[in-house]
Amino acid sequence: MNNAIHVPVFLQLVGILVIIAEIIIPSGGILSLLATGLFGYSLYLVFTNISTSAGMVFVLADLFIVPILLYFGIKFLAKSPITLRTKLSRENGVTVQSPDQNDYLGCLGLAITDLRPSGVARIKDERLDVMTRGEYLEKQTEIVVIAVSGNQIVVKQKD
Repeated sequence: MNNAIHVPVFLQLVGILVIIAEIIIPSGGILSLLATGLFGYSLYLVFTNISTSAGMVFVLADLFIVPILLYFGIKFLAKSPITLRTKLSRENGVTVQSPDQNDYLGCLGLAITDLRPSGVARIKDERLDVMTRGEYLEKQTEIVVIAVSGNQIVVKQKD
């Protein structure tokens, strides 16, 4: 009976190692299925070859160890050298909008396409993606830039 417990314990340990590998190596769930199979076969061996009470001990251990392992594995992954640590910020030279887009504020232009509410307009001899605040404007309508928000250039019909 003492030798019968070695294989299920070994399968449990291999299952834990496979879960750790799944956290580090993205496999699309293949390693998770393998770990589930290892845990399942280990439990089958314990329930059929040893005893029901030993099987329940294994189930309780799995219910306790696996979630803790996943929790700490995800925490480790966030601090791992494998993950992307670069933050997109102004200090790193990343900007949401081009600084020269603010120059369009108040400029006149012409809608090249229908603006329903977004489309293309020519402003300062450049084709730009623009949008209105919800109103429909036909092409060839004269427009004025009323706001620049993020990467959006907001226009309205010229009065």
